[in-house]
Amino acid sequence: MFKKILIANRGEIAVRVIRACKEWGISTVAVHSDVDRDSMHVRLADESVCIGSHQPANSYLNIPALLSAIDLTGAEAVHPGYGFLSENANFAKVLEENRIKFIGASSKHIKMMGDKIQAKKIAKENGLPVIEGSEGGVKDISQAKEICKKIGFPVLVRAAFALGGLGSGFANDENELKALAAKAFATSSQILIDQDLRGWKELEYEVVRDSSDNCITVCNMENFDPLGVHTGDSIVVAPSQTLTNSEYFMLRKTALKVVRHLGIVGECNIQYALHPESERYCICLLYTSPSPRDKRQSRMPSSA
Repeated sequence: MFKKILIANRGEIAVRVIRACKEWGISTVAVHSDVDRDSMHVRLADESVCIGSHQPANSYLNIPALLSAIDLTGAEAVHPGYGFLSENANFAKVLEENRIKFIGASSKHIKMMGDKIQAKKIAKENGLPVIEGSEGGVKDISQAKEICKKIGFPVLVRAAFALGGLGSGFANDENELKALAAKAFATSSQILIDQDLRGWKELEYEVVRDSSDNCITVCNMENFDPLGVHTGDSIVVAPSQTLTNSEYFMLRKTALKVVRHLGIVGECNIQYALHPESERYCICLLYTSPSPRDKRQSRMPSSA
C-alpha cells in the first residue's frame, strides 16, 4: 500500500481520487496551476504544489514540473486521472525510470495500444479475430484496389486522420471506391479500408487487472446504433441491453483472456463488433486507460 500519492490532474477527477485515497488512509498531494489554487481538489488534499501557469502545457502537462513536485513531497506514486498525461507513454516511462509508480498501464502497454495499427497487429498475432482490411495507412488508389480485391466489396473507406466520420463511406464497387478515396485523400494523407460490417452490434468491455492477476470486467456497453458511419455523438448504453447470456459471457471471457495474455496492469477498453444473428465477432480496438470513462467517443471502424 502506498503512503502518499500525487494526483496529476484537477477538478472532479482529482477530487474523486483524493476521496478514494482518504478512505484507504493514503496521504494525497494535489498539483495545481496558479489559477486553480483555491479549487476543491487543492482544499481536499493533504498537500499541494503549484506547478505553473494556467496554460496546461505549463502546468498539468509539464512533466519536469510534476517530477519536481514528486521530489519535493516524497510521493511514492502518481495517479494521472483521465486526460492530460494519463495515456502518455513517455510520462509513464519517466516515472518508471525514477522508481515512481504510475497508477495505470505500463509505458510499454500505453505505447502498444495507443497505436491503433499496432494494436490490431498484436491482436491478430495472438490469434484474435479482427476486422479484415488494411494493415496500415493506404497511401494511393492502387494500393486500395489491391486490398479490396483481397477482402471483397463492399468496404468501408475512411480518412486515417479525420474526426467524426469525415471522408468516410461505403464503396460497393471499384468506381465508388475511387470516388470515396478521392474525398478521403482530400482530408488526409492516408486512408483506411475495412470489410463492411454494417448492422453488426457495437460493444465495449472495460477490464481492470492488478499486479496480482485479479482481473474483472467493470462494465460493458452497447452502442445504441448498429455499426456504421457515425460521429462520436452516438448514444452508448451501459450495461448492454440486447446481448444473450451466451453472447455476454463469450465476450467477457475473451476480454479477460486478452488482458491477461498481454499482461496489462490497469484498465483496458476492448471494443467488439458482434454479428446480430450469430455469435461471430471481431475485436476492433484495444485501448488502455487508467480511469473509468463516463464520456466517450466511438473509436470503432465506423468512426474516423
